[in-house]
Amino acid sequence: MPKPLLPQILTACCLLLLALPLQAQLQIEIVGGVARPVPIAIVPFGWQGAGAVPFDVAGLVARDLASSGRFEPLAGRDLVQRPTTEADVDLADWKAVGAEAVVIGQVRETAAGQYDIEFLVFDVLRGQRLLRYRQPASAAELRLAAHRVADVIYEKLTGVPGIFATRIAYVAAIHRGGKPGLYRLIVADADGANEQVMVESREPLMSPSWSPDGRKLVYVSFENKVAEIYVQTVRSGARQKVSARAGVNGSPAWSPDGRMLALVLSRGEGNLDLFTLDLGSQVLTRLTDQRSIETEPAWSIDGRSIYFTSDRAGGPQIYRIAAAGGTAQRVSFEGSYNARPRMSPDGKRLAVVTNDRGNYRIAVLDLERGYSQVLTDGRQDESPSFAPNGETLIYATRDGGRGVLATVSVDGRVRQRIPAAEGDVREPAWSPFRTN
Repeated sequence: MPKPLLPQILTACCLLLLALPLQAQLQIEIVGGVARPVPIAIVPFGWQGAGAVPFDVAGLVARDLASSGRFEPLAGRDLVQRPTTEADVDLADWKAVGAEAVVIGQVRETAAGQYDIEFLVFDVLRGQRLLRYRQPASAAELRLAAHRVADVIYEKLTGVPGIFATRIAYVAAIHRGGKPGLYRLIVADADGANEQVMVESREPLMSPSWSPDGRKLVYVSFENKVAEIYVQTVRSGARQKVSARAGVNGSPAWSPDGRMLALVLSRGEGNLDLFTLDLGSQVLTRLTDQRSIETEPAWSIDGRSIYFTSDRAGGPQIYRIAAAGGTAQRVSFEGSYNARPRMSPDGKRLAVVTNDRGNYRIAVLDLERGYSQVLTDGRQDESPSFAPNGETLIYATRDGGRGVLATVSVDGRVRQRIPAAEGDVREPAWSPFRTN
């Protein structure tokens, strides 16, 4: 990230051009967790149906819970029982091997290509069943259903909604054999599986942002040699160009009701300012008219305000302005550099990129108390995005000279790297909770 504030709509192009060969599925690597993760037994689920079991539900649930950094599934050799019904569970045996919770279940074929996943969760220390739950799924949805099972278990044991069934969007850059770069906008499950290429272009793609219902993405494309903003439906792939005005079209962000975008335009004048765009009427409203650079908008949860980055005070800081326009107010004061604001789901915090002793790192700014906490320890961390439960942030960083994704909990205790086998990945955006 450059030291002086430059419009990220332009600087991201330079970063993407450094891309190395890609492509392989993202893989989660836990690099830090809580001091004492909860030991939990995930017993292989029973199978009732014709032929072989179609999917290892318990295996994915165990990987999901382990990836949170808050749970430590017992190894197979430590599973003292392999029950599939409640009557066969002896909690005393599990207590003897140190398990604090036990999950058992069955996958049952109900019709051709249709299944029920029924599972139970036990509190070993209290000696009681906590939960019985049934999750239906088609053959094509078994992986997603397993993520939902993990979500239900996580919420029951922690009180926080799980995010294993959510998705991430990110940009991957490919450069092979001296040929021109290839850029892909990719949607994947939160664990990096099920990659779906939404757009592929020889020109840069950037700034993906999810619609509030999780069904669409808005992003910037240079595929026609100029910056243009598109809205694309994830399931069908259908897309619409919504802004191709002269000059810069950048940093699109959805309003909470999904009816408007905040975006950055130069309007042919060269200077970057904030605007809102009504997607239904195409009415454009200008919010700022400064000689400074105004960029990287993010809506407040109630849709009444927009946070953004500006260098009007001589260096990049975070400001807030009414969504209808007016006088902007500065909200970040710690440090000489704060940029790329992203709002937490509860509306109480902003994730920002901050300069921490010469390194660009992810911090969380408490809007009520006015102080910030640095969460990461990289040298070039950028593009933070909150998970929909507000407990975790995904961001882009550098590892071994290439771009990778990483996550960090909002208390800074749980950290993961999500590298691809090769190549550059960056500009992540975490989806809302699935509604379908």
